[in-house]
Amino acid sequence: MSLSTVLFLFLAHLGVGIVVTLLFVSREAGVKFFRFNAGLASILLVIAFAFYFQSLRAALAPTTGALHVSAAPSVLPLMACTALIVFAWATIGRLFTRFRTALMAAAAAAGVLAILLEAIEFSRAAPTAPAALTAASFLTSSLLLGGACTAMILGHWYLVIPSMEVSHLQSIVKLHVASMIARVVAVGLAIAFALATFRPDLDPGPSFRRYIFSIDGIFFWQRVLFGLAGPAVLSYLTWQTAKIRSTQSATGILYVDFFTVVVGEVLAKYIVLATRVPV
Repeated sequence: MSLSTVLFLFLAHLGVGIVVTLLFVSREAGVKFFRFNAGLASILLVIAFAFYFQSLRAALAPTTGALHVSAAPSVLPLMACTALIVFAWATIGRLFTRFRTALMAAAAAAGVLAILLEAIEFSRAAPTAPAALTAASFLTSSLLLGGACTAMILGHWYLVIPSMEVSHLQSIVKLHVASMIARVVAVGLAIAFALATFRPDLDPGPSFRRYIFSIDGIFFWQRVLFGLAGPAVLSYLTWQTAKIRSTQSATGILYVDFFTVVVGEVLAKYIVLATRVPV
């Protein structure tokens, strides 16, 4: 495990999540909103690839003395997602405005495929959880990250377009709340599976139960507090403020919400690589 791998997973999931959640934002947000978010997603995915190749170099150099990069199956659709969203950023508001939704949908589909393949690869390398459970964890992580980021930026966009209907913010906040619920369910199932299936006669390492109650378990409890409990409360408060059409208050809460989600999901990537449990 390396910091590069943790950052690659985090940035890739965040970038794909932004691309997916942009499909749920109304066109009324304007061309500049979509260009800004497409550009942000592009930057995050490009940086993610930089960390990916850095992690490959660190893994291969000690044994081979040279870097021979062979892309895993999940990297190819992620590259396609990156190329499509970069193309969308470059053409939104110019030549291909009418194809914006199609481009975004294609990029989102490629990104989701990449995450699904990533989950399958992870499950094969470390079969501590079913591939379906790992896929649910990775997908909900991406959607939670993307939903929090897009909602925060959309809330801020009411300063740019004050006349925009508040229903657009309410819709994306609903999506964020739904992704929060799905994330809690996925993590809960992963933890329950890890606790129920550990067999000391087959698994030489310490159990997940022992891990979470050891000194290293502080990362797990921080993940639960900052990444699940905190955003759950904050997303509910955001929804309540959005319902009373207080966009500035909702945006302020979303800034804190996004920060807690980021902290929680970075810790989740560390834990999943350290324990092989997709929390």
